Amino acid sequence: MKVAVIGATGYSGVELIRLLLNHPHVELTTLISGNKEGDLCADHFPHLKGIVEHSLEALDVAQLVKDVDFVFFATPSGVSRTYMPALTEAGLPCVDLSGDFRLHNPNEYAQWYKQEPADASLLAHAVYGLSEVNQEQIREATLVANPGCYPTSVLLGLVPILESGWVVVDDIVIDGKTGVSGAGRSLNLATHFSETNENVRPYKLGQHQHIPEIEQTLQAYDPSSQITFSTHLIPMTRGIQCSMYLTLKESKTAEDILERYQHYYQSQPFVRICPLGKWPATKEVYGSNYCDIGIHLDARTGKLMIISVIDNVVKGAAGQAIQNMNLMKGWAQETGLKVSPVFP
Repeated sequence: MKVAVIGATGYSGVELIRLLLNHPHVELTTLISGNKEGDLCADHFPHLKGIVEHSLEALDVAQLVKDVDFVFFATPSGVSRTYMPALTEAGLPCVDLSGDFRLHNPNEYAQWYKQEPADASLLAHAVYGLSEVNQEQIREATLVANPGCYPTSVLLGLVPILESGWVVVDDIVIDGKTGVSGAGRSLNLATHFSETNENVRPYKLGQHQHIPEIEQTLQAYDPSSQITFSTHLIPMTRGIQCSMYLTLKESKTAEDILERYQHYYQSQPFVRICPLGKWPATKEVYGSNYCDIGIHLDARTGKLMIISVIDNVVKGAAGQAIQNMNLMKGWAQETGLKVSPVFP
C-alpha cells in the first residue's frame, strides 16, 4: 500500500517515517512539506542519510489521489481541514494527527484552537482514534482523528475505571508532565535549552487545547463532567506522565481495581498494567508504542491515583496513527510497531 506523509519535517512526521519504513504492508512513497519542496528529506534529518532518499514535495491534492492509497497528516492544526474534503471525496483514507477533527463541537474548536473549524459534515464523519477504546468504529472509518498526546495518556488511564461506575466523574484532577518534543520542532523561547534545562515550568493552566478533548470523552459518562488539568514542561526530550486523582463512590480494594484494569486491557498489546506497589516511568516506554499504567489506592484518604506514561511522539502521535491505520486496513494492531522501548 502506497502511503504519503504530509508534514514530513516535524517530529511526528519523521517518527512516522521511522516506523513506516519497517511496516511490511506499506511503501512510503510521498513525503510532503509545506515550505521545503525540492529538498532531500535527509538534508533536514541527517540520521536518515542512506535510508530515506525521498525529495520533499509540495501538496498537490489531485496528484496525491492518483499516487497513493493512504494519507497521514502530521501538520499543525488548521491545515488538514483545508485539504481533507477533497481527499475524502476521492475516497482516500486518512489519519489526521492534528486537532482539526477531534472535537465534535465546532464552537469548542474555535474557542480552544482560535481557528475556524472544519466543515460540520466532515466532523460528523470523523472517528476519534483512541485505538484501544474505539476499535470497532476505527475499523469502519475512512477519516480518523488521532488523539492528542495528553488525552491518549489520560484517557487510557481513566476509561476502565470510568466504565466501572466506581468513581465520581465530575471531580477528577489531572497533573500532566511532558518533554520538550511535545512543543514541536519550531523555534520557541520556552523550549530553548537554557530555559528548560534544570527547570520545571507549568504552562497553559486552564487553557490547554486538550482539555475539551478529554472532557468530550468523560462526558459520555457524566454530561456535567469537567476536569482540573495542570500541564508542566520538564527537561527531557520525550515522554508524558499523567497522574490522575479520583474519588471512589463505593468501597473497592486495590486488588478489585487492578483486576478491572487487567481485564479491560487483556487483549490489547500496547497497554501494560503494573502490579500493585509498582508505578510506571517514562523511560520504560521511550521510543515505543506502549502505554504503562499503575494504580495506588490511598486507604487513608480514599483517593484513587492512576499513573499513566507514554512516549508522546509514538503512542501520543505517530505510533497510534499507524495502529489506527492497521485497524482501518484489517491488519493486526502490532504490525510495524513491534519495537521495544529504548533503554537506557
